[in-house]
Amino acid sequence: MVKKRDYKKEYEDYHGKPEQIKRRAQRNKARATAAKSGSVKKGDGKEVDHVGNNRKGKLGKKVRVVSKKSNRSRQPKRNGKQD
Repeated sequence: MVKKRDYKKEYEDYHGKPEQIKRRAQRNKARATAAKSGSVKKGDGKEVDHVGNNRKGKLGKKVRVVSKKSNRSRQPKRNGKQD
């Protein structure tokens, strides 16, 4: 039997926290900036990668456009390495 996800609880416990809302806004801003410059398009399979895993830095100089596979493979939390 597969347990159903409780999306409301997930939002209350994680997604709705002010810190996470701020991080999500930064990701959305980086993507919007890249889209405005023409680097990415909706549905192109590309992601905006924060160079050096520095999400707190200035977005303009610290991001690059990479494939989804490339971005997901270099994330420390997915590789078992924590910064």
